[in-house]
Amino acid sequence: MPGGKTAVKEGAFMVGRVAVVTGGSRGIGFAVAVRFLREGVHVAVLDIRDEGGEHLAAVGHKSGARFLHVMTDVASYRQVREAGDKVREEFGRLDIWVNNAGWDRITPFLSTAPSDWEKVVGINLMGTVHGTRVALEGMLDGKDGGAIVNVASDAGRVGSSGEAVYSAAKGGVIAFTKAIAREVARQNIRVNCVCPGPTDTPLLAENFHGEEGAKIIAAMQRGIPFKRLGDPEEMASAIRFLASDEASYITGQVLSVNGGLNMVG
Repeated sequence: MPGGKTAVKEGAFMVGRVAVVTGGSRGIGFAVAVRFLREGVHVAVLDIRDEGGEHLAAVGHKSGARFLHVMTDVASYRQVREAGDKVREEFGRLDIWVNNAGWDRITPFLSTAPSDWEKVVGINLMGTVHGTRVALEGMLDGKDGGAIVNVASDAGRVGSSGEAVYSAAKGGVIAFTKAIAREVARQNIRVNCVCPGPTDTPLLAENFHGEEGAKIIAAMQRGIPFKRLGDPEEMASAIRFLASDEASYITGQVLSVNGGLNMVG
């Protein structure tokens, strides 16, 4: 991405760029992919699921952007590297990488097992490490720099009951974001982090289902100043901003999008 001050028409600078979104088949990642495609960004979704692909391809077709789905488990560095190679072969460049893929099973720490810890860390933290390594190598091959946006969680900033290892993994994502931002700023690559608060996603629904789950979600909403859950599209707006030239002088930052639930500094 060009450095320094530039005068650009809003949205125009996104057309023709290439973005990777991990975990883009549903939830926040899907909303990000839709947002990018509508702005003319070519999008590759890396996900173990293939749901949503037909809709994303249709959105891209309407705006003249291309869509690619690569079946990928982000916990596997080999799979992420192979996916990155495929994206560069298909599109010829790499401008934006969104490390969004995440997973958790909300339960007290003493009720979890080592296999749970490994899965949470493997997807949430190591998935971000894997994606960032592949993204940086692709961006450094180009001349325009790039932008990486990591999706963490407010759980990584303040902790969350029933999400001890998830909180640790997301806290690691936040620290990793800052360290990498320092390392690659001279190459004009920006690295930032978005921390969603409670958001209306399939993952939330999977963790809080049935009558008891509805009560927990209602309690969450009462604790949020806006008295509602966030929408995936609201998270996508923050991610899109940090990925764009509108954030050309922003790197190493953490942005909470949480309706005011946690007003951390």
